[in-house]
Amino acid sequence: MSREQISDIAHADHPIKSPLNDESVGALLERALPRGDERVLDLGCGTAEWLLRALATRPHLHAEGVDVSQVALTRARQAASGLGVDERLVLHHQEAADFVSTQPFDLVISVGATHAFGGLLPALAAARKHLAPGGRVLIGESFWDRAPSPAAVEMFGDLDDLATTVDRVAADGWIPVHGHVSTRSELDAYEWACWGSLADWALDHPADPAGAQVLETATAQRSEWLHGYRDSFGFLCLVLRQTSDGAS
Repeated sequence: MSREQISDIAHADHPIKSPLNDESVGALLERALPRGDERVLDLGCGTAEWLLRALATRPHLHAEGVDVSQVALTRARQAASGLGVDERLVLHHQEAADFVSTQPFDLVISVGATHAFGGLLPALAAARKHLAPGGRVLIGESFWDRAPSPAAVEMFGDLDDLATTVDRVAADGWIPVHGHVSTRSELDAYEWACWGSLADWALDHPADPAGAQVLETATAQRSEWLHGYRDSFGFLCLVLRQTSDGAS
């Protein structure tokens, strides 16, 4: 079974592929979309869950998503059709870093996908290229909430702490107008959902040749979380505007 297929199963009960609950997602979208008729771009959209939620509650919104996973984009198209928003959603199967558009966007989203650009600041640089005057960016990034173990650093790399992460963003010419730090409840709920969904699938498909692989993955990932990074990992979402923003 491919990594894409495993990810699809893992997120069956947590379609937002980040440690955020539905209330937090809704609040972030409210701050990022003050008018409700914006043009929105999600770089690394996956199954386009952020876009689908925005489109479903804002009938004048138009959105585009970019992702390398055909599996995820197929699921996004199916969901968009089911919600009746498919005519207002365009999906692009390509690297997010290579995406080019002839029109700017009022909101650029990149939550949990900064690795596709080589890090936080390169992701913001990419977002800036697509941003309309006065536009906003909704970005989600990992940070160390406390000193990590060597195993955690090996898994996630040299993340900054919360204050340093925000300072770097501000020094790059951005002003945070809203933010959300995932709570312990959100962080734990995300991990339990992912590895529990995998374990459920494996136990429900005992005759499937991939069953053992999926269960092994669930067990290993749960152990890495509990023993490696649960006590140190944090996740931050920011709604940003540029320092030199004009009125909008």
